[in-house]
Formats: sequence, C-alpha cells, structure tokens
Amino acid sequence: MTALLRITDLHLSLPDLNRKPILGAAPRIHILKGVDFAIAKGEIVGIVGGSGSGKSTLARTLVRLLEPTSGTVHFDGQDISHLPERALRPLRRRFQMIFQDPMSSLNPRHTVAQIIEGPLALHGVANPADRMREALDAVGLGQRFATRHPHEMSGGQRQRVGIARAIALRPDFIVADEIVSGLDVSSQAQVLTLLERLVADLGLTLAFISHDLSVIRRLCNRIIVLDKGVIVENAPSAEVFESPKAAATRELLASILLPEVGPDWQS
Repeated sequence: MTALLRITDLHLSLPDLNRKPILGAAPRIHILKGVDFAIAKGEIVGIVGGSGSGKSTLARTLVRLLEPTSGTVHFDGQDISHLPERALRPLRRRFQMIFQDPMSSLNPRHTVAQIIEGPLALHGVANPADRMREALDAVGLGQRFATRHPHEMSGGQRQRVGIARAIALRPDFIVADEIVSGLDVSSQAQVLTLLERLVADLGLTLAFISHDLSVIRRLCNRIIVLDKGVIVENAPSAEVFESPKAAATRELLASILLPEVGPDWQS
C-alpha cells in the first residue's frame, strides 16, 4: 500500500519553561527520539502511550503544528518538515486535527455554523454554508445545531462539531488526539462508530491517539506504542494484544480488562 505519511528519524525538543533562568534560554526537553513509521492511505493507526510518552507532541508534529528539531515528515511524498507557514497553507486543508477538549478548541462566542464555516472561508472553499450543512449531517447532528453555541451542547455533541469542522475541508488525513477520553462509555462508542463510518465513506486515513488500549482495540488496524519518546512496538492490533513484546505495552494491557486475551502475554 502507498504511504500517505512517512516519518523518518524524527526528533523534537521543546523549551522547559518551568526551568527557564532569569537570564538566557530555557533548557530543552528531548521529547521525541528517532521516531520512524509510515501510515498507508486508508489505514487507521492507533498511537498509544502513557502519560509523558510524547504521543500528543507527536500528533501535533504529524500535522506540522510543531516543527521537528530533526528528521523528516513526508506527506503524500512531499517533505513538509520545515516548510514555512505560507507554503504549508495550501496543504493544511488536506490534513486536519481533532483535539481532546472541544471546549477549549471551539470558540465559545461562535455558533456551530461559524465554527465550521470559518476554516472553509480561510481556505477559499466555495459555498461554505452548503459544506457546513453537509458536515453536520455527516456527523449526525443536523441543521438544528447550526445556531447553537458550544456551551449549549453535550460533550459528545461538541466532539462531533470538532469532527464536522475537520471533515468539512474534505481532508485526506486526520489526527484525532484523545478525543473520547472525556466522554462517558456510551458517547465514546458513538464517536468511535462515527469515525469508522467516516473513514469508510470518505476514504480517510486516520491516526488515533490514546492512552487507552481498549479504545484503540475497537478502532485501529495497527498499533504504535510510544514510551518516553521512542516507538517500542509497531504491529497489527491482534499481534499487539495477543503477544506484546514491549514492557510498556504489557503495562498498558494490564490496566484494562481483556477477557479474550490469554495469559501468555503476562509470562
């Protein structure tokens, strides 16, 4: 299969602002350390890791919200690792991100229609109102939500707005960063079912970021396990659950109930 996204020897360091001296630059934290993987067109890949593993930093680097310190990010064959924003702008409609907390990522002063239409207008999409209505229908909200504000909606509904905003641009690739972690079990299941349908209907490629392997198991074809900025496992989902190789993977598995998994992985 053709790789839509290819990451090669990716390193990323960020300033540690908690340790910044009065004079001079803050020391840097090395977060991602030689990360290598590819995501094929149409694939649903889970990127999982515990707190501090670097998964959310990686998520933002995949869509160039963060610029890597070294290494490369290739999107559809083009090196986007260090492209300036002006050169990135035409590509941004092709890769989108859905954030963990919709209350902080959705403008509370805007209606749902304004939230979805804003990026469409920014990218010069014709008939943004029509595209907005299509996106609301696609995520199961419908036109009645167009005039609502984020505070008038449930957590699951707000997350659907975030998904609608992403798919309205008709991207090829979406990164979903912990988007069900704040939802109840029923809402989680609904959002996961929605993502599965959208991937199939729209031909999307999806990187799904989570700390919860039970969620990853439901959705993803392949799992990448990140630990302290390093990939320690990259394998089909069934293989990861049946015979995990890394200690970090076994720790994540031990934190969830897996009645179908045999005892071998614990040995």
